[in-house]
Amino acid sequence: MDRLDAMNVLIAAVEAGSLSAASRRLRSPLATVSRKVSDLEAYVGARLVTRTNRKLVLTDAGRGYIEAARRILEHVNEAERAAAGEYAAPRGDLTISAPVAFGRMHVLPVVETFLARHADINVRLLLLDRTVNMLEEHVDLAVRIAPLPDSNLIATRVGSIRHVVCASPAYLKQHGTPRSLDDLARHACITFDGLGPAKAWRFAERDIAVRPRLSVNTAEAVVQAAVSGVGLARVMSYQAADAVKTGKLKLLLRSHEPEPWPVSLIYPDQGMLPLKVRAFLDWAAPRLRKSLAV
Repeated sequence: MDRLDAMNVLIAAVEAGSLSAASRRLRSPLATVSRKVSDLEAYVGARLVTRTNRKLVLTDAGRGYIEAARRILEHVNEAERAAAGEYAAPRGDLTISAPVAFGRMHVLPVVETFLARHADINVRLLLLDRTVNMLEEHVDLAVRIAPLPDSNLIATRVGSIRHVVCASPAYLKQHGTPRSLDDLARHACITFDGLGPAKAWRFAERDIAVRPRLSVNTAEAVVQAAVSGVGLARVMSYQAADAVKTGKLKLLLRSHEPEPWPVSLIYPDQGMLPLKVRAFLDWAAPRLRKSLAV
């Protein structure tokens, strides 16, 4: 039995949720996937997963084993990258994640110029409005817009982002402009599921209950609805920047904004840093600081 291959199969099965899903992901026959997991369990001498009709569930032994397997495979991959010269010169595939709108506005232009200078590096840019698990999803570097908890991640701060309230001139003309936090109670609001509780907005002084006329799960949809005059919207400053710049939205209640959130480039602390990651950090950090300072 190839134990490293069996570990990869087990991890794929757990991440996919079932043996059949892992079979599709790995493009391997279901019987082969099932046999490799069974062989690994026989070798270890313990049941690692419980098979149900719908999904796989890790046993207590399986939870500990799969974390160790991930570390082992990462060390093997690192050794192979070193042998291939990834630590001698910037080269290889680089996976970066960033929030959708921020990535489009700030990260993509940096990636484009970076690629022009590094012919031996290929970039996979994941634009996602969710927090990625960098180890499980094989992400080399991520943009994080939030206070960072203590973790095994290393952060390079490149700026800060504000939480802003905005509305279209047409909406304000029809419904009036809120001058205080208490005025929010009489306004229709558009809430963004990814920015906190749907029925309360956090300000510097206190949380304010709002009346959500519309709730959506992407920031771009919130901004579009605000531009269309549905109501007041609360988003991050970069998400509304284009609409504010063109006069489609106006910023409100500026003196009540909460503390800005830091914007950081983060990567796992796993020992030697591949030169492809170091090259992108050195290229991206000063350019992001400049674009966020505008």
